[in-house]
Amino acid sequence: MKANGKNLNKTLIEVIGVSKLYGANKSDAEKLMAKGKGKDFIYEKTGTTVALNNVNMTVKKGEIFVIIGLSGSGKSTLVRCFNMLNKPTRGEVHYDGKNISNYNKKELRDFRREKMSMVFQNFGLMSHKDVISNVSYGLEVKNVPKDVREKKSQEVIDMVGLHGQENQLIDSLSGGMMQRVGIARALANDPEVLLMDEPFSALDPLVRKDMQFELLSIHRKLEKTIIFITHDINEAFKIGDRIAIMKDGEVIQIDTPEGMSSNPKNDYVRDFIDDADMTKVLTLKNIMITPNSLVKLSDKVTYAIREMRRNGVSSAFVVGDKLEIIGVLTIEDAMKARDNNEPMDDYIVRDILTASPEDLISDIIPMATEARFPIAVVDENNKLKGIAAKAQVLSSLY
Repeated sequence: MKANGKNLNKTLIEVIGVSKLYGANKSDAEKLMAKGKGKDFIYEKTGTTVALNNVNMTVKKGEIFVIIGLSGSGKSTLVRCFNMLNKPTRGEVHYDGKNISNYNKKELRDFRREKMSMVFQNFGLMSHKDVISNVSYGLEVKNVPKDVREKKSQEVIDMVGLHGQENQLIDSLSGGMMQRVGIARALANDPEVLLMDEPFSALDPLVRKDMQFELLSIHRKLEKTIIFITHDINEAFKIGDRIAIMKDGEVIQIDTPEGMSSNPKNDYVRDFIDDADMTKVLTLKNIMITPNSLVKLSDKVTYAIREMRRNGVSSAFVVGDKLEIIGVLTIEDAMKARDNNEPMDDYIVRDILTASPEDLISDIIPMATEARFPIAVVDENNKLKGIAAKAQVLSSLY
């Protein structure tokens, strides 16, 4: 997974049956919701807007959880329920086992200051202040001494790639730099969770790509829990450990990018992800196959020749007794070894390309283009799990 392979099993946030309604006639709207009526029908009959409809989900500690949906799907309403900026009409939100839906004003204020920070699409910065003043603002509100808050702010400014810009006024910065300031300000409070509401959607494509990479780098360093909202499926698949797709206030499916691509729940999900770049979602384990011809280092060269001829191939992968990859033997070299009465070991091509089953296909394409032999897919102990031929890798582009 993208979360550095760490354990993502601990539930940090749990959303239980959360609904959010806007309008005077909530009671009648809830009755229609219970009958399974849709958002448009309920609004037409009651004048009440169903922003969220019985949402249930968990967010695990340390993961990047992406919420995706079209405009009006309820994703921004939902993310504001995580810190009670939107109080649910029905249902509960639990944080680390505690029901924050019942918090009083002081408890909520402390919770927001200590546990969660938000990064907004429109940056939400103070234009009359410089970078370090914006970044340190949350610490200033918490009455952190000036020298301490400036030291902490400088650390996160450097982390997000703004070293040397700390005294620049916000108005002098580009959009990408402003968003870096927004992320630094959120990180300065050292929250457990970052809530990010379409933070990169106002940026041009190249800057957006840089910011996605920056976010993943920060996540690897700090291992924060991140809840990220977007309407871009490629962005969701690129950064998300798990993804929730929403429609009309309901969660349609929650899964990993790989799982969602392989098993979309319905046509809506299938259509939604149809334009996604699958090479950035699928890994080698999705396309690897068992090699047709596999021989052990201890086998005789005549056996290797028979195996290649029997399977109609011109090379064989050579493994050790525990299936650890040794290299590749071609039919030409095998016949030379036989004719010269020399050991097969002397003719094995050992500098072959290897990759992990978890490697993204997009990362392997340049390697596959130049590969003389299929890529050997191996585990952490160098044991052969399968092979990925050039044709298999490149055909994933289409």
